[in-house]
Amino acid sequence: KAWNYYPYTITEYTCSFLPKFSIHIETKYEDNNGSNDNIFDSEAKDVERDVCFIDIAYDEIPERYYKDSEDLRYFKSEKTQRGMLKEGWREAQKPIMCSYKLVTVKFEVWGLQTRVEQFVHKVIRDILMIGHRQAFAWVDEWYDMTMDEVREFERATQEATNKKIGVIPPAITISNIVMPLLARSGPSSAPTTPLASEAPEFLVIPKDRPRKKSAPETLTLPDPREKYSTSTISNIDASGEPSVPKHN
Repeated sequence: KAWNYYPYTITEYTCSFLPKFSIHIETKYEDNNGSNDNIFDSEAKDVERDVCFIDIAYDEIPERYYKDSEDLRYFKSEKTQRGMLKEGWREAQKPIMCSYKLVTVKFEVWGLQTRVEQFVHKVIRDILMIGHRQAFAWVDEWYDMTMDEVREFERATQEATNKKIGVIPPAITISNIVMPLLARSGPSSAPTTPLASEAPEFLVIPKDRPRKKSAPETLTLPDPREKYSTSTISNIDASGEPSVPKHN
């Protein structure tokens, strides 16, 4: 999200699947070299801040982003005759404007908050430095543009960005499965989903289904007297006399 009230702007970045992560950037522009130390005193007075000065000409940038045409130490504008920026250029360069940024990063996840927030601040610093280097190095491309041309350039850039990202409308596919006539109660163009009021047979729970039993309801133990009687009878022979067990 972005709100443009130049020379004051607000930009917010959020992520739908990381609800505890957010980036809030407030920007103010002034015609000075960064000498206003109290420009954000009305915003979040009680919050501790780290002030970072960015030198678009002499601060180091990641090697993968470096381009000779955007090295402001050697760039000179043909239309404005501005550049090349020598050491101490902020004190001597005229005209000059400073972009003040108040950046707030939140990642409220225990154990990762400090490390992630510090990393995001570093990435944002690199992005801001590269973007402002390009704004100066591309001055010959935008210096003569009217406001209408600026708006058209913004529109064309947005369209090109959407094409590059690949914004694809959602697609819906409906299978054409022929259902029995009795099961279809909608028009022929409707999805072929049964609209019967009763649940399918495989979802119906039988009312008279027997209840599963994990153990018998009663447990009958043998009578010790019966066991003794049985063992005694088995040792009586046909003559009625007890027989003595033989051991081989």
